[in-house]
Amino acid sequence: MSSDDTGPTPPTQGHPLPAGYRQGVISAITVLLGFSLLFLRYWNFEAEGEWTVASIISTILLALAILLQFITLWRALQPRDDDEPVYKVTLRYFLVSIIALLLGVLLAGLSASHVPFF
Repeated sequence: MSSDDTGPTPPTQGHPLPAGYRQGVISAITVLLGFSLLFLRYWNFEAEGEWTVASIISTILLALAILLQFITLWRALQPRDDDEPVYKVTLRYFLVSIIALLLGVLLAGLSASHVPFF
């Protein structure tokens, strides 16, 4: 062995998050997840009217948002999410879930108001 062969390099660790960051994002995820589940229940089982293409797309977007919120919550509860790079990926998942939720709710509102757009 040569003197410059030190073996495999361990992966570098990111900076730990300041206190309270993970708890805050977990609270935000659970609040949004609660709203999403209640809205989906209302939209699919209690709202009156016929199913349209827009309402089906809205339901798919809402289901996608809920799935992403569950994934985000799972990631946020993992100990490795305390590293900044991992936390940033978790926040990206959360942002995508928020965008899907907003698009789903907007489309549901337009569908319920019978605005012709499809």
